[in-house]
Amino acid sequence: MQSVIRNLLVFSLIACVLIVLPSSAQPSIGGDNGWYAVNCNVNGAQVYFDDEYKGTIEAGVLNVPVYTTGTPYKSFRVEKDGYATYYGDVTTVPGKGEVFDLYATLNPVEPTSAPLIGGDVGWYTVHANVDGATVMFDNEAKGVISQGVLSVQVYTTATPYKTYTVSMDGYQPYTGSIDRYPGKGETVDLYATLNPVATPTQKSPLAPVLAGCALLIAGLLLVAGRKQD
Repeated sequence: MQSVIRNLLVFSLIACVLIVLPSSAQPSIGGDNGWYAVNCNVNGAQVYFDDEYKGTIEAGVLNVPVYTTGTPYKSFRVEKDGYATYYGDVTTVPGKGEVFDLYATLNPVEPTSAPLIGGDVGWYTVHANVDGATVMFDNEAKGVISQGVLSVQVYTTATPYKTYTVSMDGYQPYTGSIDRYPGKGETVDLYATLNPVATPTQKSPLAPVLAGCALLIAGLLLVAGRKQD
C-alpha cells in the first residue's frame, strides 16, 4: 500500500513538472531568436535597421537579435561623423539560433570647404631640377620649386594660361608652352630643366706685368753672364 502511494506521489510530481515547465519556458514574444552580426571597420559607428537604432559597433561588430517570426527588415545603415554613411540591403532572415553576417565599410569624408570662386579646380604640377626656382604662369608668380615640384591650383573655367617660366639666379630661365588645361580634379604635368649660366673667364690684370718682369730679369741675367765672360 505504501509503495502504491509512493508511486502515485512520484507520478503526480512528474505531472506537475510537465505542466508547469512549458509555461515557464515559453518563447519570447514574436518567436525564436536569431542574430544579425553587423561587421564594420569603425568602432563607435551607429547601426540602424529600417531607421530603427540598434546600437554601436564595438570591437568591429554589433550583434542584433531578431525574431524569426517577426516582420523581416529590408535595409540597414551604419554611420558616424566624419565618415560616409553605408547603406545595405537585408536579404536573409536568420533562423532560430542562427547568425547572419552583414558587412559595412566606412570611408572618411574629405573636409568640405566653401566653393572656390571661378568654378571647379584642377592642378598643374611643375617639375624642375633646381629647388628654390621661381615659377611663373604668364608672368604671374605661383611659388617656388620644393623637392623638385610645385603644384599650381587653377580654375577649370578661368582664362587658360599660355606659358610658364622657371627661373633662378645663376641659371638660364626656362620658358615652356601650356597646351593642355586640367579638368575638374585632374593634374597636368609640366617640366623644366635649368642649366647653369656659363661664367666667362677673366684674365688677371697682373699677368702682363708678371710677364714683363720675367723678361726683364732674364735680360739682366743674360747681360750679367756676358760681362763675366
